[in-house]
Amino acid sequence: MSAYAPEDGLKLVLGSGSPRRLELLAQIGIAPDAVRPPDIDETPHAGEHPRDYVKRMALQKAQASIAAPGEIVLCADTTVALGRRILGKPADAGEAAEFLYALSGRRHKVITAISVRRGDDIRVRDVQTDVKLKQLTNAEVNAYLATGDWQGKAGGYAIQGPAGAFVPWIQGSFTGVVGLPVAETANLLVTMGYPLYRSAP
Repeated sequence: MSAYAPEDGLKLVLGSGSPRRLELLAQIGIAPDAVRPPDIDETPHAGEHPRDYVKRMALQKAQASIAAPGEIVLCADTTVALGRRILGKPADAGEAAEFLYALSGRRHKVITAISVRRGDDIRVRDVQTDVKLKQLTNAEVNAYLATGDWQGKAGGYAIQGPAGAFVPWIQGSFTGVVGLPVAETANLLVTMGYPLYRSAP
C-alpha cells in the first residue's frame, strides 16, 4: 500500500481511553486532538488464535470510531497469550491470581495490534513481544493483588507497575507490552499522512 503525503492540518483522534497510551504518545511528542474510545464487544471467538483476536479488535475499534473529515483515528488492543490461550483483562482478583500463577516461571507473548483509519482506509499492524515472568511465590502474588494494579490489565499485570519486578527478561518491544509500540505506531501514522516530524518554523 502507498503512503499518504504529509498533511499539516490533519487532526489525530485516539480511539482508546487508556492513560498509558496517552503517555506513550506524549513520549514521541504527540498530543491527540481528541480522545474517543469506541464501544465494541471484546469477546474472543471460539478457537480464535490470540494474534487473530487482537488484530480483529484493533480493526473493529477503528471501524466503530467516528471520524470527521480531516481526522485520522488511532486505535490499539493488547492481549497476553499463553500458547493459544488468550489472557484478557481479569474480571476480579481471583482471576488475576489464576493468570499470574499460570504465567509464573514461564514465557508468554504480549501482542499489541494498532490500527489507523483515514476515511475508509484502515491499516493494521501487530507487534509481538516475548516476556518471561519469574517463579512467583504466594506472598508476591498476594502483595501484588493488594496493590490493585492488576485491574484493567491484560494477563493481570502491568510491566510498567510493581509487576515489573516479576519480569527478568523480554525480547521485543517494551512499549508494546505497556500497550502501544511507539516505533511501529509512529511509522504507521507517518504512512497515513500524519505529520509527526514537523520542521521547525
